[in-house]
Amino acid sequence: MITNIFNKQEVGVALNPPSEGREAVKAGIIGGAGYTGGELIRLLINHPQVELAFVQSGSNAGNLLSKVHTDLLGDTDIQFVATIPPLTKEYIDVIFFCAGHGEAKKFLLGHEIAPEVKLIDIGNDFRLQTDAHIKGRNFIYGLPELNRELIKKADSIANPGCFATAIQLGLLPFAKEGAFLTQDVYTTGITGSTGAGQSLSATTHFSWRANNISPYKTLTHQHNEEIIQSLMQAETGNRVEAFDLNFVPWRGDFTRGIFISSTFKCNWGKERILEIFKGAYQNEPFTKISLEPINLKQVVNTNKCIINIEIVGNKVVVHSAIDNLLKGASGQAVQNMNLIFGLEETLGLKLKGAGF
Repeated sequence: MITNIFNKQEVGVALNPPSEGREAVKAGIIGGAGYTGGELIRLLINHPQVELAFVQSGSNAGNLLSKVHTDLLGDTDIQFVATIPPLTKEYIDVIFFCAGHGEAKKFLLGHEIAPEVKLIDIGNDFRLQTDAHIKGRNFIYGLPELNRELIKKADSIANPGCFATAIQLGLLPFAKEGAFLTQDVYTTGITGSTGAGQSLSATTHFSWRANNISPYKTLTHQHNEEIIQSLMQAETGNRVEAFDLNFVPWRGDFTRGIFISSTFKCNWGKERILEIFKGAYQNEPFTKISLEPINLKQVVNTNKCIINIEIVGNKVVVHSAIDNLLKGASGQAVQNMNLIFGLEETLGLKLKGAGF
């Protein structure tokens, strides 16, 4: 029997009660059965200021969340629903879209959503400025390290891509100093199998992925445009044409995480470069600079991006690492939600990493 989502006594709520004097943010999820949906559910049911009002899934309606996301057993008795409540302030404050790419746009065109209800799309429908306007809404690109003040005032957020987040955070401080005005950037990145989504394919099942790596979408990855868009936004120069981002992504033999290495020429010297990065990220709660070599396990199961810089002659290599499901997806979405509703930015995101 499907839980009655209009009866607040039967709706799933956060495990931690909201702070005294502040009402909980009522959150709904469209498309909650995949990896990003599961990760978002885990974050929201443990968020001290959130009430999880509904989780929609067309193929799992009536099933307990814990039947699909088995690690939630004992944490919640919420069921997936097919029918959602009226999308008005009375029932909902924020909607997260975790469905496939293109689904958020279809949903917005097919449903009436009150202007007071905030939207956060984890897909790629609205990341580019040419796609950011729909039905009176303007989607702000949700990279807090670039657009924090705009996010705070936004009614709709386009959550960045996972590769895009890791690459941008490694390059933004250089872009702000105009480093890419006359040159190109060469980037390689490796991602875990969860980056490909939950649906089985020839390159995601265990027998193919184990003890194996392979490149894909060489120089044509879908995140290229949003990365260049953000770096051009950050640059101090007046660029007419975009520089080339020569990005080669790799499939890795692990489940989650992204490790990026970006290379380009720069004669600024180590002291100046470190000063620029420390200045850029000294007040950032999740983006951290390491003076020592970094590894993927430092960020897995966290909302952090950790960056390390190597300088060899006149070449700079920026290494950056994130968890693709957290800082690269659901964690950053919650970070954006916190900013929109005036909550502490790190609320619900102080997670223990899987370093050992």
